[in-house]
Amino acid sequence: MKKTNIKNTTHNNKSMRPILGEMPELLCPAGNMEKLETAVIYGADAVYLGAGDLNLRSAGAGFKWDKLPQAFELTRKNNVQAYFCINAYPREKDLDAVKADMEQLAACPPDGLIIADPGVLMLASEYLPDLPVHISTQANTGNSQSAKFWKKFGASRVNLARELSATDIVDIAEKCPEIELELFVHGAMCMAISGRCFLSSWLNDRSANMGRCTHPCRFEYKATGLRVEEKTRPGQDVWEALEHDGHTEFFAAEDLCLVHYVRMLSKLGIASLKIEGRTKSSSYLAQVVDVYRTVIDGAKKGYSLPETAMSELINTATRPLSTAFFKKSGPSTIAQPPAEQQRKPVVARIMEKTSSDGWLLSVKSRWENDRNAEIIVPGLQRPVLPAGTYSFEAPNGEVRDTVHSGTQAILRTDHPEIKTGLFIRKA
Repeated sequence: MKKTNIKNTTHNNKSMRPILGEMPELLCPAGNMEKLETAVIYGADAVYLGAGDLNLRSAGAGFKWDKLPQAFELTRKNNVQAYFCINAYPREKDLDAVKADMEQLAACPPDGLIIADPGVLMLASEYLPDLPVHISTQANTGNSQSAKFWKKFGASRVNLARELSATDIVDIAEKCPEIELELFVHGAMCMAISGRCFLSSWLNDRSANMGRCTHPCRFEYKATGLRVEEKTRPGQDVWEALEHDGHTEFFAAEDLCLVHYVRMLSKLGIASLKIEGRTKSSSYLAQVVDVYRTVIDGAKKGYSLPETAMSELINTATRPLSTAFFKKSGPSTIAQPPAEQQRKPVVARIMEKTSSDGWLLSVKSRWENDRNAEIIVPGLQRPVLPAGTYSFEAPNGEVRDTVHSGTQAILRTDHPEIKTGLFIRKA
């Protein structure tokens, strides 16, 4: 294959690390075009995405290669950086596919590459020498020497391991002022070291390290033995599996949430705060991105955490929210997911305007027109769409009292906050 030199003229040549007090980039997942549009609308500074089989989400959250130009056109139009993931751990037989992916990227370059494997880094230096390289969390960078190693071999940014404490992160940041540091602040955690897990390979012959994880840590298992006691700790339970309807999700880690530490991380000079979730729904993304965008902007002005920030994040949660390894002492769990009757489900996404008071909806869940609703407006604004002020029609004009998940419908309303791309949820 021909090796191609490209020049990415759209890359924003910022300093390697933000100055003390400068706010970090908000980096958000984009598993498809709807999620990309959602991330942009709700305030992402940058997105990460992938295509093909080498991006660690190949099974369910990636773009078709012919859609990448459209995706990059959208991000550049909105001054949003787009980082392309080639962060799998390829076997020898996969190296030709790595080279082929890089050839395709040469014709349609992103603003940076996300890489985990040293061999892939070497190939990137040959095939895409002018693209900035970011080191994935999969590389498990847990110390300053590892960060400097990646810097020496061409990386401009390193995502620190999710197993680090706040003290560890501070120590690395102080010793690596010349390297951009990136940190996950929200989303699913893995029971394995930096996502390098073999459960999926063992149970389903689908490798997590090649982007085909079936998430067996989230499966429900029947607990045939409930407590484990280690030999040298008599009388002390070191592991317990709790049953629910005869089965338990005892492998499943809690989800990460570091929203309370945004100001601290910005003062430390962390370049990018990353949200996990390329396989999450676009409605999840809208709410989470909106929270972190608002918190980052508020922290820049010296504001404290908005009162509604945690309630918004809890509304999206399906597992307990936790500070994970970030705190060395005290409980890590900070919030539990809501009961179903307390949740505010997202009911629709506004697709486009069809008339002076008509809006095409993509319906996400059942919605009756006798219910108050909330419009999810960027900036943690949630104006109410009162029952009785709106109505539904089928695309053929037939009046409806209820619309259903997976369908399209016309919303009739003159509410001033209704705009294309926004989401609506039950109040």
